[in-house]
Amino acid sequence: MRLILASHNAGKLAELQALLGPLGFELTSQSALGIDEPEETGLSFVENAILKARHAARISGLPALADDSGLCVDALGGAPGLYSARYAGAHGDHAANIDKLLHELRNTPQAKRGARFVCVLALLRHAEDPEPLIAEGRWSGRILEQRAGEGGFGYDPVFFSPEHGISAAELDAAEKNRISHRARAFAALREKIAAL
Repeated sequence: MRLILASHNAGKLAELQALLGPLGFELTSQSALGIDEPEETGLSFVENAILKARHAARISGLPALADDSGLCVDALGGAPGLYSARYAGAHGDHAANIDKLLHELRNTPQAKRGARFVCVLALLRHAEDPEPLIAEGRWSGRILEQRAGEGGFGYDPVFFSPEHGISAAELDAAEKNRISHRARAFAALREKIAAL
């Protein structure tokens, strides 16, 4: 089954394709079809995921999968949250986003640096689907004081995974795809798909 991924993020495309491929889904990025991203006007990850999936399904005429995700830091009242990709201003400037995050937490002790990655997946069978399949995944950890590792993308170099004792950027891709917020959301979505 062909699905449109309502994102231009190459990292998300790679992670989700690795998860969906074995189930027989072919994932195509909306950028491959020239579909622009809509303005994210929702006030939650769920609202934005549905908005993005509906937009991609409407333009492509195909079922669409959208991911809205972000990093929520306790000491910052849940920020960067919905604005994770553009926390420092420019959308997708990972280095600047990490720099801003580390600056905001510069006086925060380790015990208060709790954080979690949140991912919401929304699958719409068609643009007017009144019952989108929604799945959520969370990956709890804490924010390091400096970058560690070269893998992953986004905030991975400063997100410490207590399960492994290393940053998300130090995990190999297969392990990250097994335990990440996106993997957890996908596992929940797979159960919902199987129940159809």
